[in-house]
Amino acid sequence: MRHLAALFMLACMALPALAVTPGEMLPNVQLEARARHLSAQLRCLVCQNQSIDDSDATLAGDLRQLVRERLTAGDSDAQVLAYLVARYGDFILLRPPFRLATALLWGTPVLALLLGGAGIALALRRRGLQPQPEALSETEQARLAAMLDQPLQ
Repeated sequence: MRHLAALFMLACMALPALAVTPGEMLPNVQLEARARHLSAQLRCLVCQNQSIDDSDATLAGDLRQLVRERLTAGDSDAQVLAYLVARYGDFILLRPPFRLATALLWGTPVLALLLGGAGIALALRRRGLQPQPEALSETEQARLAAMLDQPLQ
């Protein structure tokens, strides 16, 4: 029974913790689905690594409400996103578009991978260029054995 309870708890923790409250939800199912879809694409400006759909920050709640107000007013999904981008910039999007202004944002992971790969390749190359120690000659082995007071093998 304990295992079943623990498994149930793990399953509950794996579910997404959506911060949308029942009071925020729209009565129109299609509009609510559109609002949830848009909210999943928008970054919480407080948390920065969560969508506004997942965040329970006050600002995220305000943004969710703003999305729902715009949809209720008749805006299309593109118009809602354009309104929020005009107001908050591309940073509000969890996946900002590739532009000259966001090139560094998109290029940094690629640049980091390239620099890391080059560093690893250089380290492996230097390791291969180091001279390998020569094996001891028989006289050197005899001297070493005498020093260690051990018989030769």
